[in-house]
Amino acid sequence: MASIDKFEDHCWKDVVPEADMKLYRPYARETRVGPNAALLAVDLYNLVYRGGAVSPYDVADKYPSTQGIYAHNAIEPIRRLLAAARRAKLPIFYCTQDVRPNMAPVGASATKRRSPPPEPDDFHIYHAFKPEPSDVIIYKQRASAFEGTPLRSHLKLIGVDSLIVCGEATSGCVRGSVLDAFSNGMHVTLVEECTFDQTELTHKLNMFDLHHKYADVMHLDEVEAHLAQMK
Repeated sequence: MASIDKFEDHCWKDVVPEADMKLYRPYARETRVGPNAALLAVDLYNLVYRGGAVSPYDVADKYPSTQGIYAHNAIEPIRRLLAAARRAKLPIFYCTQDVRPNMAPVGASATKRRSPPPEPDDFHIYHAFKPEPSDVIIYKQRASAFEGTPLRSHLKLIGVDSLIVCGEATSGCVRGSVLDAFSNGMHVTLVEECTFDQTELTHKLNMFDLHHKYADVMHLDEVEAHLAQMK
């Protein structure tokens, strides 16, 4: 649990005006990992790592969906989070895009982005986060991991009341999944160092908004410390 005086001690402090911080003070609270938690890793697929650990601006012409350095900076933090969740024996769910043929009508997509046809392995989970046999992979067609998928029923079946969320994009599929989890009565913890987007400003502003309204943004070491107590 993080104390209320640390509520704004996060990545958005350099972009959110002080006047806006004051307006959002009624949201300040202690943050925590909720009970009976599972880990949800959102869209950690190959496509966002294309082009390597460089600025997305430098390779966007060739790899328009890359998240470049932001994706690569989060690799080790996400590996740490996954390891901590496994030690604590938390259920682990991954989600990725469903690109099977005949799976949706023309025009159905997760976002409005214009994208080239996918490569065969674009939406495979990135090798650094290889799922284990006990993990579950959710294939989705929309932004949220809940929309049109069995995730909600799976979580109910195994008694999950809370989610720890990581992945990308903060403004898109992470945001959609967090909102749906919150709307379904779940406590959501969003791990700052393990969440990323294609641009810093988009990432920081969405983290700020999600933290105040729908999720508890926590630092990785805080979440690791909580999970270590669950052994």
